[in-house]
Amino acid sequence: MPHSISPEASPVEDSILPDAPANPLVEHAHSENGSDDSAADAPARPPASNVTLKPEDLFMTDDEDDEEFPMSSAPTGEAKEVGSCPPVAVSVPLAPSAKFTDPEVMLAFYQRLFPFRPLFQWLNHSMKPSNDFAHREFAFTLANEAYLRYLSFPSSDLLRKEVLRLNPARFEIGPVYSTNPRDRKTLRKASTFKPIAKELVFDIDLTDYDDIRTCCDKANICHKCWIFVTMAIKVVDAALREDFGFEHILWVYSGRRGVHAWISDKKAREMDDGKRRALAGYLEVIKGGSQSGKKVNVRRPLHPHLVRSLDILKDHFQKDILEAQDPWSTADKTERLLHLLPDKALTDALRKKWDSAPGRSSASKWADIDALAKAGASRTLDGRALLEAKKDIVLEYTYPRLDVEVSKKLIHLLKAPFVVHPKTGRVCVPIDTGRLDRFDPLAVPTVTELLGEIDAWDAGGGKEEGVGAEGKPLLDYEKTSLRPYVEFFKTYVAGLLRDERGVKRERDEGDAMEF
Repeated sequence: MPHSISPEASPVEDSILPDAPANPLVEHAHSENGSDDSAADAPARPPASNVTLKPEDLFMTDDEDDEEFPMSSAPTGEAKEVGSCPPVAVSVPLAPSAKFTDPEVMLAFYQRLFPFRPLFQWLNHSMKPSNDFAHREFAFTLANEAYLRYLSFPSSDLLRKEVLRLNPARFEIGPVYSTNPRDRKTLRKASTFKPIAKELVFDIDLTDYDDIRTCCDKANICHKCWIFVTMAIKVVDAALREDFGFEHILWVYSGRRGVHAWISDKKAREMDDGKRRALAGYLEVIKGGSQSGKKVNVRRPLHPHLVRSLDILKDHFQKDILEAQDPWSTADKTERLLHLLPDKALTDALRKKWDSAPGRSSASKWADIDALAKAGASRTLDGRALLEAKKDIVLEYTYPRLDVEVSKKLIHLLKAPFVVHPKTGRVCVPIDTGRLDRFDPLAVPTVTELLGEIDAWDAGGGKEEGVGAEGKPLLDYEKTSLRPYVEFFKTYVAGLLRDERGVKRERDEGDAMEF
């Protein structure tokens, strides 16, 4: 049956936060892969003074944790949000013609499936509201492409309320500022408004692999080239954990052709731009564009990080690069390989051999390098130099290609987990690295599929069978293929909160010992 949703279209004054502009500021800023330093501020608006913020808007008990997810049997009468008007029922068609870009579909997704409460706990690092969330910048991209920056919210309920009111196509997460982002126009000194914390983030996009992947290009992906992302996650995740000691690393599918990493450890959040640049530089090995020469130029002996990376990547190179991608199947790509080898006599011998067998596979060409070297194709061949060149080639075709600019600055905004990608309709779901090799980006559900799953469940008698923990009816997300992703995210957040409480307890005990 069609969804009945409650957009809670409240009056403008009910949606205004204390000390915030009367209306959101429409400001131009970076896209997902661009720079946000060029954002132009809109004229300041006077702060609101006629709003009463009730305590229940800010504080929630553990028992209320899942109430943000409506149930199909939930009444659609009086709205639960403080200060809202009676809800207006909107019928969302789930026929094949329904599109994920339809405003009604997005509204249904936000109201029935989006995990606002876990998102709040993740960014707030506590169950109790704090400035980690209240001073956090959010940016909304509306359906008409308007971009609203410097939004902030004291609680998850108020974030949810504004999302339902504006129904953005997506929203992004920025840093925690020294003061409320909405108040920046009222400060006497602009220099006092500055970013002070944010998760360390990394961005991996398959378009950066276009010069070496042969199956797809541009925004297109398939299972063959997704292996590049799998390899990148393995290498970066290992480095972050083993070399830097980070524990709380969340990998999120971008919804189309890449992934984002969010590192939430306290020491990562508090890194300044200089430390972020240094860490990004530590992980950056592939340098230069598609038309540049040798992209890997590393010192010898190899750093332990690169030794470990090669150990992770060597099996992938044989199976997923040489066999699946066949990267040197054409003459121009074969010349690229020859240019990466150190000895002219050897490369001349290889070129002659391959010219006589134009259909020779990349795996065979790779084996030919050692075969001709051992056969004495070059009297001046330096065996050590050849071995190092081959390791560099493995790195060039397998090592992560990071958009390091995303990682270098606190001020950079990044698309939030669980939003819907505007081009594919797929949800930006977290990735369980314990099951990384099983993750299939093409099987990630779209928003229309999820809403259809709710309808199919209810139409199939699910209402009678759908009983969750403690005999409570199933929440809507529990009826869909989004369930394992939400539950994984909740487990991740619970681990983060547990460690944050331990850090706070140690800090408090240390303060108590000072006289």
